[in-house]
Amino acid sequence: MTSVTTRDYAWIRSSPLFDCALEIGYTLSLVRGVAPREVLRVMEAEPQGSCTGADALIERQDELRDPEDYSDGSFTAGAFTVPGEGGDWTLVLHVGEGGTGMQSRFLEALTDGGCAVVHSSNGGKPMHFFQWYEDGELRTTFEWHTARHGSTPDALNSALCEVGYVLSDDEDGTSEHVDTKAAAFALAERLTGVRVTEELLQGAEYQLGHVPEEPVEEWTGIVIDITDAHGERLYKEFTRAEIEGSQG
Repeated sequence: MTSVTTRDYAWIRSSPLFDCALEIGYTLSLVRGVAPREVLRVMEAEPQGSCTGADALIERQDELRDPEDYSDGSFTAGAFTVPGEGGDWTLVLHVGEGGTGMQSRFLEALTDGGCAVVHSSNGGKPMHFFQWYEDGELRTTFEWHTARHGSTPDALNSALCEVGYVLSDDEDGTSEHVDTKAAAFALAERLTGVRVTEELLQGAEYQLGHVPEEPVEEWTGIVIDITDAHGERLYKEFTRAEIEGSQG
């Protein structure tokens, strides 16, 4: 495991690429032992050739996205191989609206017997996420590092502290200023051995795939669960058939 800290990722704050990624959203995923083409296949991506550099990847995303369809959830992902801890890893980058480049079902399939680390931002609001999958299981995930979830939410606590996070009960979760986004990059390197740099992202040859929008699941019913100020609870389940029948 490397001795990387937030200082090693200070470059993100002077990077035009990362400034763009934070503004419009991004997802950066690292998947161990699965080739780029296979990663894109699991993501159900339609092959779109290749390009060199993250700027070209963003341009291709813009070309394939319908500018008038604000609800379009499809995106273009770029993937390439990079050496890391325990062998080769595939780095998958998506920069675009929403930063939703890796669904949980993709990660569960890709880490069956393997490992993946993902960090992302949805842009705008913003909301930032970190996920560590191993053997098809979400081991640790968090939006804010003092509120961790997953099957082993505290397994990374030592690494979190070593890269610069402060695990405390302070209101803001830290006793000093910590660049939590730089810390997320550093934590990802601790787990993967992959050093991400501006030069790496801008010089890589990306294999491209256009990932379709996730299908919307049909709703089957609703649940009303309300507790009033006196502690009285109202809980009621309604099926779709009951609701649609009452409208007839």
